[in-house]
Amino acid sequence: MTPYKLAGRCRCSNSVFLLLFLIAALVTPGLGQGNEVLRVIPHVSSTNDALTRSAFEHQYQLDYDDAIHDFELVEHAHPDDPFAANHLLTAIFFRELYRNGALDTGLYSNNSFLNRKRIHPDAKNAARIQELAQLALKLADARIKANPEDADAYYARGVTHGMQSTYTALVDKSWFAALGSAKDARHDHEKTLELDPNYNDAKLVVGMHSYIVGSLPWGVRILAHIVGESGNKASGIKQLYAAADAGGEASVDAKTVLALFLRREQRYDEALTVQRSLAKAYPGNFLFALEEANILKDAGRGPESIVAYQRVLENAKKNQYHDPHLEFLYYGLGDALRGQRQIEGAAEAYEGVLSLPHPDADLRVHAALNAGEMYDLLQKRDLAQKRYQDVIEESGNSELAETAKKYLKNPYRAE
Repeated sequence: MTPYKLAGRCRCSNSVFLLLFLIAALVTPGLGQGNEVLRVIPHVSSTNDALTRSAFEHQYQLDYDDAIHDFELVEHAHPDDPFAANHLLTAIFFRELYRNGALDTGLYSNNSFLNRKRIHPDAKNAARIQELAQLALKLADARIKANPEDADAYYARGVTHGMQSTYTALVDKSWFAALGSAKDARHDHEKTLELDPNYNDAKLVVGMHSYIVGSLPWGVRILAHIVGESGNKASGIKQLYAAADAGGEASVDAKTVLALFLRREQRYDEALTVQRSLAKAYPGNFLFALEEANILKDAGRGPESIVAYQRVLENAKKNQYHDPHLEFLYYGLGDALRGQRQIEGAAEAYEGVLSLPHPDADLRVHAALNAGEMYDLLQKRDLAQKRYQDVIEESGNSELAETAKKYLKNPYRAE
């Protein structure tokens, strides 16, 4: 059987990124205040088969159903290739994450994702995810056993370990088990680079890990070094640039993560350059377009960010994007307007979240609280109290509910 030509090495970076930040408690503003999906999209070269190209084109547009359909056909045609299994695994899993609103990087810019409810994938899809992960590991292990110097096999196995760590963290909420899989992903990709120093795609996960560990507080970094984990922020970003600029199959992956890390470092102009290149390359990708607006907001360029949000909204109304999660757009626009003291407009934007038929549940509660605060500033006390009551009813004994109870007694006042 003809080997399956790699059409894009799966999106394992997401898992390493989340888990290392979580376990090491490196959760600081600047990582992702906006709502871009933290997703890694493989580059597709002209030498790849047409069906795989089709699958990834669908995936670029967040059209997971059609992507999964095509990846199913590819996996059926290449049952012995771990990359085929990984591609299908990733598409199914990320469809579940997207459906559950778990790909919003705003969740990971603070500790809110720690208190977020567990993700509950469709039972059939959950079983399929586990089946594909085990299959991909089995196939990669078999290739490594047959040829211990197979760099592609180590890369593929690292991808699967990365996906397992994401699943374990976000679905099982088993953080330390997830960290173990994340470390396995890095070690496999380090082995890939040991076998082939020019394997630039592997620099993505290694660079991410190096940056993250290098960003840890000094005391925690010492502990990490004791258990064999090392890192340096500058070298991590350098490796990410290498992966991004190489034009390989992880090029877009690296650009996505690089934009986030540059934003964290407040290197906003560089982050915008990278992000705009993604938005230009994939104009139908709602999340890439939205992230440009988010970066502008974080950079303190409020008026420009408002224009960018409104442009994305207009494009969404023209059906330019596939299945856009407009709650993230309205929420970001509300924050941008609030930052410019356009209080009435901010209230309308937060209400936009609440008007949607099925917005992300957590974001809905935050939007209700923010809308209440805006109504208090507008001296519309009845509307403010209604929104605070909504927060209490929907969030139980949470911190948000306690804040809402406080404002029920005493109106919110801007500091």
